[in-house]
Amino acid sequence: MWAYFGIHAIILVATATLNSETAAAQRGKEVIREDAYPPLWDSAPENLLDFPVEGNKIVINAWNYRERLGAYKNLLNSSAKYFTAFGSQNFGNILWGLPLQHGWQFRTGRLADPSSVSSCGYEAGDLLCISVRSWWACMNYYLAIIPFLGAVEAGLFGELLYEIEILPPEEQGADFCYSVADCRSRIPKLMDKWKAYFEYLLSTEQRAASPTMRSSFKLDDALGHMWKAHVASIAYASPKFQDSLKHLSDPEANFGEDWANGVDFIGATYFSTDFQTTNNFQAFLPQRMLVGGDVIPFISDFSAQQNKVLLSLSGLHKTNQLTGGLLLKLWQKAMSTEAGREAGRKLIEDLASSRKFNPMAIYNDLKGSDLTAPSFLTKSSSSTD
Repeated sequence: MWAYFGIHAIILVATATLNSETAAAQRGKEVIREDAYPPLWDSAPENLLDFPVEGNKIVINAWNYRERLGAYKNLLNSSAKYFTAFGSQNFGNILWGLPLQHGWQFRTGRLADPSSVSSCGYEAGDLLCISVRSWWACMNYYLAIIPFLGAVEAGLFGELLYEIEILPPEEQGADFCYSVADCRSRIPKLMDKWKAYFEYLLSTEQRAASPTMRSSFKLDDALGHMWKAHVASIAYASPKFQDSLKHLSDPEANFGEDWANGVDFIGATYFSTDFQTTNNFQAFLPQRMLVGGDVIPFISDFSAQQNKVLLSLSGLHKTNQLTGGLLLKLWQKAMSTEAGREAGRKLIEDLASSRKFNPMAIYNDLKGSDLTAPSFLTKSSSSTD
């Protein structure tokens, strides 16, 4: 349900069992499974100079899974110092949602050529190839390369000896930008939002360095900047790649659109996208592409929770469409305070719990309130059953 692409990616709420696992991890008593990391994480470039240097430029092939993953890895490594108070091994870094979503897309075949015109992304061809025909891959570009270039522009990596250049795909080259200057000229507002997130991190370090000031880092503020940029990436990319949905089966295309809509709602709650939380919640996402004949919530090889999440996301999208987008606007208004966001995060638990998730009941609750105290702020969300 988020962060899709990454957070990309859709974030879902864990059951009590998963929550207890998270607590154990925080106490250092849980061993992190190797498959909790994105595939090939250990072999992805972890330093900018691990990418090819040609002339005076660091060249990154964003259409190779390992290299796009390397852009994420550099972001995580360079921002690690800001999250030391939130756990060891950088697990509290809220950027984990992006590479973990990317890894989920790779693992489930969503980055491969869905048109079957090429062998891009398939074991029988070039497994690490990311297809520009993939809707998921194109959407993810705006949640991978744009954040990365925003970080470069903000100065997260310090003074660089070389310029950064991103290689274009073999087709649809006009749909993307390839350097800080190029992206700045084409999508300045989106670059501003990602740059603002990294500038926020940098500003907290500068204040902490002053002997008369304490660190001003606040997780809610960091999540706010990150989610605003995340949602803006999807809002920009969705209409641009609408035609790419034609390469997918109807159930998969519907899921993709439901996911993109769901991110708007989850982002408004400033949901945390740290390592453990993202891993827990991705268990509720479909572990393969949806195909013709898949009917939610009756997909036999999906768990009950996976079927329920698909149904809930579909219902949320349809309700938002039915209300002409008013449900989202009311939701965003209700999430304008920390107390509202906390209640909203709790309510989203219904997406993965055994309780009924009723988007229309939520809409009626929000519409009938003054939005400063809708009933879900003071009562269990199960009352919407």
